[in-house]
Amino acid sequence: MQRLVKRVVKGRIFLKETQRFFSQSAVRKSEEEQNETVLPKMPSFNYIPPPYTGPSAAEILQKRKEYLSPSLFSLYKKPLNIVDGKRQYLFDENGRRYLDAFGGIAVVCAGHCHPDVVEAIVNQAKKIQHSTVMYLNNCIADFAEALAAKMPGDLKVVFFTNSGTEANELAMMLARLYSGCQDIISIRNAYHGNAAGTMGATAQSIWKFNVVQSGVHHALNPDQYRGAFGSDGEKYAKDVQDLIDYGTSGRVGGFISEAIQGVGGIMELAPGYLPAVYSSIKKAGGVTIADEVQCGFARTGDFWGFEAHGVVPDIVTMAKGIGNGIPLGAVVTTPEIAQVLTQRSYFNTFGGNPLCTSAGHAVLKVLEKERLQENARDVGSYMKDRLHALQNKYEIIGDVRGRGLMLGVELVTDRDLKTPAKAETLHIMDQMKEMGVLIGKGGFHGNVFRITPPLCFTKEDADYLVDVMDVIMAKM
Repeated sequence: MQRLVKRVVKGRIFLKETQRFFSQSAVRKSEEEQNETVLPKMPSFNYIPPPYTGPSAAEILQKRKEYLSPSLFSLYKKPLNIVDGKRQYLFDENGRRYLDAFGGIAVVCAGHCHPDVVEAIVNQAKKIQHSTVMYLNNCIADFAEALAAKMPGDLKVVFFTNSGTEANELAMMLARLYSGCQDIISIRNAYHGNAAGTMGATAQSIWKFNVVQSGVHHALNPDQYRGAFGSDGEKYAKDVQDLIDYGTSGRVGGFISEAIQGVGGIMELAPGYLPAVYSSIKKAGGVTIADEVQCGFARTGDFWGFEAHGVVPDIVTMAKGIGNGIPLGAVVTTPEIAQVLTQRSYFNTFGGNPLCTSAGHAVLKVLEKERLQENARDVGSYMKDRLHALQNKYEIIGDVRGRGLMLGVELVTDRDLKTPAKAETLHIMDQMKEMGVLIGKGGFHGNVFRITPPLCFTKEDADYLVDVMDVIMAKM
C-alpha cells in the first residue's frame, strides 16, 4: 500500500513538473515569437559603402581628446565613427547602416551626398574655388536671384555669410543701424548663435558665457506646453509690449525669433503671437528678424517657418539647410534696410564664394525638382500622427509637437507635473542608436527628442523610427 501511494505521489509530481516544463516552454516560445513579431525591420536600401580603411573610432577619439577643444561632446556613451552617407542613411566604420533622423542638426535637407549637389561642388572646384566678391562671378549672382524668388514682399537683397551665427550677427547690426536704436528683444529659451551679439540674444544659460552681452531684452516664451497662457499667443505678446514700455526708451532696434525653437526643444510659438509682436515692434520703430537657420528651406512643410504665422519679416536669416552641409549662410532684407551698410565698408571674405554658392543653388534646385517641401509636409504629418498614437500608449511622452520634418517629443516622468525625464531620454536615445536610429535631443532640460531628418525621409522610415521607439518604451 505504501509503495502504491509513493508511486501515485511520484506520478503526480512528475506530471506537475512535466506540465510546468511545457508551460514554461510555451511561454518562452510565445515570447520568442512575440519578439520576432515586434522587432521592426529597417527599410531596404540599395547602397553598400566601400570598405573603410581609415583609423578606428578609438584612435580618432584619442586624437580628438588630445588636439581638439575639450568643450566637444558626444551624444552617445560609445561615440559613433560615421564614415559614409547616402540620402537619409549613414554608415559607420564597420559598414553598419543607420537611419539619420537628426540630419546633422537640421542641416542635411537634400540628403547625404546628393549626386546633383556633389556634381555642382566638384564641377565648380575644378574651375575656381575662391576669388573675391570684388571680382564678378555668376555663381553668387545666380544663387542670389534664385533665393530672392523664394522670398515674400520686398525681401530681395542678399548678403551671404558662412554660418547662422554670422547671419544673425549681421541681421542684428542691420536692425540697429536702420532703426538708430540699440535695444533688441529676443525670446526666452531661444538660441541664435555663440558670438558676442547672438549670445546676448540667446536665452538659455547653458549656451551663455559670462562675457558682456548688452542691449538685449528677453521676453516671455510663448511655450504652448509649459507656458502660463497655453496656446494664447496674444497674451504672451503683451510681455513684449511691457518690455518696450518699461525696459526701453519706448523705441527699439528690433525683434528676433525662430518660428520653431530648435535648440530650445522644437518649441513652436503659440498662434497669434508673431502678428501681435510684429505690430508692437513696428510701432516702436523696430525691425523684425526671422531666424530661419533651422526651420527654413522647406523643413516645416512651408518653405519658411514664419509663413505659418501669417507675417512677413523685415530681415530673414538662414544657414544649415541652405548648403546641405557646405558652410553657407545668408541674410535677406529689403533694399531700404540694406542701404545702411553703405555708411561704412562692409565686407565678407568668404561669404558668397563660388564653391559655396554653387552648392547652395544646387540644393535649391533639388528641393524644387524632387518636391521635398511637399514630402516634408506629408511624411512629417504622417509621423506626427504616429507619435501622437505612441503618446496615448506611454505616459512618459508628455508632448509631441512641431511641423513637417521638424518634430519634437518631450519626455516626462510625471505628466501632471511635467517633470523632465532626463535619464530616460539618454537611455532611449542610446537604445535607438543600438537599433540603428539616430535622433537628437534638446530643450532646456535636455529631455526633448529632436527629429530633423533629411527631407527625402519616407513614410517607411517614419514607421521604423516610431516602431523602434515603441519597442524600447515597451521594455521600460
